[in-house]
Amino acid sequence: MVLLMKRFPLFVTLDQLPVLVVGGGEIAERKIKLILKANANIHVLAKEFSQPVDDLIKIHKLKKIKSELKLSSLSKTYSLIIAATNSKRTNKDLYRFAQKHHILINVVDEPALCTCTFGSIVERGDLVVAISSGGNAPVFARQLREKIESILPQSTKFLIEFSGSMREKVANTFKQFNKRRVLWETFYEHLSTYKNLDFNQQKSFFKKLLNQHKKLQTGEVFLVGAGPGDPELLTIRALHLLQKADICIYDNLVSKEILELVRRDAHMIYAGKLRDNHTIEQNEINRLLIKYAKKGLRVLRLKGGDPFIFGRGGEEISELMSQKIKFQVVPGITSASGVSAYAGIPLTHRDFSQSCIFITGHEKDGDLKVNWERLNAQNQTIVVYMGLYSLAKITTNLIAVGMSKNMPIAVVQEGTTQNQKVLVSTLSRVVQKVAGEKIKSPALLIIGNVVKLRKKIKWFN
Repeated sequence: MVLLMKRFPLFVTLDQLPVLVVGGGEIAERKIKLILKANANIHVLAKEFSQPVDDLIKIHKLKKIKSELKLSSLSKTYSLIIAATNSKRTNKDLYRFAQKHHILINVVDEPALCTCTFGSIVERGDLVVAISSGGNAPVFARQLREKIESILPQSTKFLIEFSGSMREKVANTFKQFNKRRVLWETFYEHLSTYKNLDFNQQKSFFKKLLNQHKKLQTGEVFLVGAGPGDPELLTIRALHLLQKADICIYDNLVSKEILELVRRDAHMIYAGKLRDNHTIEQNEINRLLIKYAKKGLRVLRLKGGDPFIFGRGGEEISELMSQKIKFQVVPGITSASGVSAYAGIPLTHRDFSQSCIFITGHEKDGDLKVNWERLNAQNQTIVVYMGLYSLAKITTNLIAVGMSKNMPIAVVQEGTTQNQKVLVSTLSRVVQKVAGEKIKSPALLIIGNVVKLRKKIKWFN
């Protein structure tokens, strides 16, 4: 499923294109000053003009149209219309006119009548950052702009100019696009570390890096834990590598919100990992990791939770090492700790549980490979990953080895997300209750007396 944008960010060249500004007051003045930076051919239409607007028209030799708005005589060749009036009727008329003739229109302070909006802009030479709230929160957008202003020194424009001057040389040195991109990323990352380098030092550093980079192996695999679902639980390192990847091989449990954080132009490969339905078998996943890394690409292996807790991270690393593929591992918050915390159930508590055990409910060859006797221990919490399908077997076997029928159990669906649903029951009743509540995967089982604490410390959903 694609997350849709209400407004698609697009930078447009308006050089000498006809732009109509309707209005002669303060708002029109502000918009004219902005459009002047784009060197547009600006026409200003109004019955009356303030002195500042009149001055702008004279200084910049803009076309002045002193008249009431007459749609019938309005040119259909404008590339953009800006409605800067206080008349709702005029604004609506202009919107209809623009829609009819496929002209972009911005109606100031009326987002519903806009096919384009102006973001809060940060300029550093050819580097332009625009922030938009779709017209819903302009003050907040300006505050974000101020923060970006503070982290982008004025010297940034010289860095952009230098980058432009070196593009041809880099292209001639490295014919593969991904190698060029890795070089630039390495350069910019180092600059953020060495913030005090002057312009000449930056150039010297880049030329040194260019020579070194010819020998560098760019192919690498990132095994990254995506956590239990909430994108804000990603580690800083994980977020960094999501933005660096050329290829992303991801599992079913990775939320769509986290997938949206992967670099936009990365090639996405769905590995599935549903129960008894792996879109790509593990051997094929291993082969793909090796194949793309050997092509010099950076491969993101994105897993729900943590790669080393029921994530087959160890198996994948063994294959990478056998092929001498460079890799790194980024742990993620495993579902047991993340989901239990959001459910308000501590996994340990000095009055209820002094130990915790993680098991998988995934069946192999139709059987759960579990030591049931060992699970029936005093003051212990049991967390079952992927246990919903085998819930009946799990509860039956635990009761069979002596665990109380009244032992509390929590079933947490889509934990840490806005869709989180927590069902609390007992071992003897939970199967029937789950069916009644229509609980679905992904779901985590938490078994033990700590479940009782949810009544007191529930805090999320």
